[in-house]
Amino acid sequence: MPKLLHLQVACAENRVIGRDGRLPWRIPEDLKFFHDQTAGQIVVLGRVCFETWPRVLQDGRRPVVVSRNAALASDQVRVATSLSEALAIAESLPGEIHICGGQRIYAETLALGRPMRLHLTLVHADVPGDTFFPEWRHLAWRELDRRDSADANYRYTFYTLEWVP
Repeated sequence: MPKLLHLQVACAENRVIGRDGRLPWRIPEDLKFFHDQTAGQIVVLGRVCFETWPRVLQDGRRPVVVSRNAALASDQVRVATSLSEALAIAESLPGEIHICGGQRIYAETLALGRPMRLHLTLVHADVPGDTFFPEWRHLAWRELDRRDSADANYRYTFYTLEWVP
């Protein structure tokens, strides 16, 4: 039986997740949550996310990068040319599978029709950006947990949602 997929995402109300290859905000509580959730786990992500995440190789993470650039591979990094190949690699490794972006990886994952858990930090603002989290609200998510929070710049809610087709 395939492992449960964990999607890790922070997005604004207008579904923005990035701008110019970076996060469009700095929310330390969300960053800590993200790092704590993915520590010691398998992280599946696209090339841009991999190249812009300085801590990807720390805390025991095992990255599987979806890219045509085989030069990214090393003892610590596995490279796959498609999401399906990345998931096959991830299934063979110990630990949970965390999908960490970007936009295309999230879209392909949501279209898979397999059980998943969405760890969503919803930033209660519309922010400018050029990268978006795909529409997810059409799926019949079951809310497992919710916690509201805020910092000096944003209000946000941490959600844990589960979908079983």
